[in-house]
Amino acid sequence: METKRLTRSRTDSMVGGVCGGLGVYLGIDPTIVRLFFVLLAFGKGIGFALYLILWIVVPREGAEEGASLEENIQTGAEEIAGRAREMGEELQKGVRVSGDQASLFIGGALILVGIFYLLDNLNIYWLSWLRWDVVWPVILIAAGVLFLVRQFRGE
Repeated sequence: METKRLTRSRTDSMVGGVCGGLGVYLGIDPTIVRLFFVLLAFGKGIGFALYLILWIVVPREGAEEGASLEENIQTGAEEIAGRAREMGEELQKGVRVSGDQASLFIGGALILVGIFYLLDNLNIYWLSWLRWDVVWPVILIAAGVLFLVRQFRGE
């Protein structure tokens, strides 16, 4: 009898194949696993950290079974570094192609996040309501409204 082995998927992969591999291992739809990680990422960022750890530790589908943990970690770290380079190059291309609008959006978003963290670290009493778990949903709602308004205007 063959034992089940957790591996990262090669075919059902959006970033590192972790969710695809977990879906196969657990016998559930990988989309549910992805949604689970997204929800965990919004809750104090643990989903992101857990995904990275699994990406580093869990071997890629088709990798040799006798590989040591150190080899899996090195391979996973190299994949993450390569993927980060690819994403950086894609972001540079996207900013160059879309020009001023993307630069304004990214710059504005960075300024808003910086202001939020600055105000949060100043510990001003009357700003005690300003917490990430309050601000994050407001940002999502505002972004959704912005997209809907732009869609209705035909932009």
